[in-house]
Amino acid sequence: MIRHIVFFSVRLGEDVETVRASLLALGQIPHSRLFEVTLNSKVDPMCDKIDIVVYAEFEDAAALAAYKADPIYAETTSKVRPMRELRFSADVVVE
Repeated sequence: MIRHIVFFSVRLGEDVETVRASLLALGQIPHSRLFEVTLNSKVDPMCDKIDIVVYAEFEDAAALAAYKADPIYAETTSKVRPMRELRFSADVVVE
């Protein structure tokens, strides 16, 4: 299984909800076992730069690749990219 975790910061605070709502569209892509988009609670003062976290689980690398190849992924990326400041991604393989 692959855990796909993406952290976003948004350039303008007023766009956080727009970005979150746009990222929710990725949940329509059928290749993930689990898909979540959440706001960062910013409880830890060391992580206050991250606004939104996308968390998804995929059966394998092929499922993750199919997810990224879906037209919804490209559409969402083009919509979100101009509003984001930072994007960090990690893909963790777990047994």
